[in-house]
Amino acid sequence: MKGLLHKASTAGERLEMIYLSNEGEITQRIIKVKKVGEDYFRAYCYTRNQIRTFSMSNILSIGPVRKHHKHLRKGA
Repeated sequence: MKGLLHKASTAGERLEMIYLSNEGEITQRIIKVKKVGEDYFRAYCYTRNQIRTFSMSNILSIGPVRKHHKHLRKGA
C-alpha cells in the first residue's frame, strides 16, 4: 500500500479510497496524496475539500480512480 501511495504522490495521481473513521463511519473518498509517513499519510480530500491526515490501518480499499466517476459527474 505504501508503494501505491508514494507512486500516486510522485505522479500527482488521484486515488479512490474506502476509509473507516475512528468513529466507525465508512466513507468513499477521492484523494490526492501529499506526504506519506510510517503509519499515516496526508492527502487532499476532494470529499471534504481540505488536506486531511489518514491512518493507513483504517483504509479498507484503495486504488486508482475508476473512470465511471467522470461520467457520473457529467450527468449529474
